[in-house]
Amino acid sequence: MSGTLAEGAPAKSLGMRKNGKQWHAPKKAFRPGSGLTSYEQRAKERLAQATMKAKEKELKEEKEAERQRRIEAIRTKRAAKEEKERYEKLAEKMHKKRVERLKRKEKRNKLLNS
Repeated sequence: MSGTLAEGAPAKSLGMRKNGKQWHAPKKAFRPGSGLTSYEQRAKERLAQATMKAKEKELKEEKEAERQRRIEAIRTKRAAKEEKERYEKLAEKMHKKRVERLKRKEKRNKLLNS
């Protein structure tokens, strides 16, 4: 019964605005939403947000640590390769035993300096 009444009645037209600014959106009643959610609900949401942020931060730190580990591995690999090439170049010029002595001496210095 109510369905037939709603269909029969045309939608109420707003008509012209009194101030003549028809391009503006029609105003509605001010209904503040601040009092609608309880304090407990807001506290729960804050706690959920905080835990989510902590988890995201942990994941980011984990990802960054993995990235740094890969970078460090690449650096050490490159340094070892360069050192090996340098010793091979020296071996071409010098005697083998002298190169070995030089290697040992440099390793001692490296350990003392670090």
